[in-house]
Amino acid sequence: MTQADLTPADHQPGLGLFTLYMREVRRFMKIPGQTVVAPAITTMLFMAVFALALGRAVNEVNGVPFLVFLAPGLVMMAMLQNSFANSSSSLIIAKVQGNIVDLLMPPLGALELLAGLALGAATRGLVVGAFVLVVMQAFVLLPPVDPLAVIYFAVMACLMMALMGLLVGIWAEKFDQIAALTNFFITPLTFLSGTFYSISRLPDSLQFLAHANPFFYAIDGFRYGFTGQADGSLLAGILFLAGFVAALAVLAWVLLEKGVRLKA
Repeated sequence: MTQADLTPADHQPGLGLFTLYMREVRRFMKIPGQTVVAPAITTMLFMAVFALALGRAVNEVNGVPFLVFLAPGLVMMAMLQNSFANSSSSLIIAKVQGNIVDLLMPPLGALELLAGLALGAATRGLVVGAFVLVVMQAFVLLPPVDPLAVIYFAVMACLMMALMGLLVGIWAEKFDQIAALTNFFITPLTFLSGTFYSISRLPDSLQFLAHANPFFYAIDGFRYGFTGQADGSLLAGILFLAGFVAALAVLAWVLLEKGVRLKA
């Protein structure tokens, strides 16, 4: 190969990945009212509804004030949903509009595509989470008890949902399919993973199901970072999320490498 045969990506390793990542970030930052502010408003509405409905009936959960217990779960819910929405919409829009070639034609490997799309989506989730946390301070103070736990579970949860969104985006051919999975899979698992309650209140049979839900570990670990209280094993949550994210990443990489449902 001669010097003239080298592409710009060969001259500057990582340039393609950085460009794709920045494209994904700018894509959601162009409309912050829809991608960042709207989720914050929705989250605060949840907070207001539960505070008005249960605030007087439920003072504490596991020794933690109810609103302090509730807030981290709501923040994590917003992060999960927005990370998933970003990566899944990025691929399905490209498919529907017919510009998927813009992703496939540049000299980007499957690993670079995976990293650029997943990191961009995870960034949206983290930006939304940070914004919601700032807004929430006006209603309930959430000083982190364990900042490392907050960071780890936030990052891993956003990566998990970014990768799940990527897989769904690869599989789906139209928006209806993504909407169906969101309504019948993502939202129920989020709601039934201890977002609004402690799973210790569930019967033993349902607690077993909760412990099989990856969303539970994300919410429980993130809440622990603010309250110091966890319904499950913190170590189990750390290992479970790490293994689950790794498995999703490998599966997404294989599908991207083979061009499944992406290449004509």
